[in-house]
Amino acid sequence: MEKKLRKSQNKMIAGVCAGIGEYMDIDPTIVRVLYATLAVFCACFPGLILYIILCIIMPAPEVKY
Repeated sequence: MEKKLRKSQNKMIAGVCAGIGEYMDIDPTIVRVLYATLAVFCACFPGLILYIILCIIMPAPEVKY
């Protein structure tokens, strides 16, 4: 089965970081901490803009019944 990058239902804000974590098979909390660290401490990393773009571009999670 082919993996697809999607938002996750494990959401804090929009499910973007959790979706990336699930796609890469790592804990979503690690992705959230790394993302927040880069967004706060690196002036060259436009964290908020990238998050908004990913929130718009990434498809919604698949609903499993």
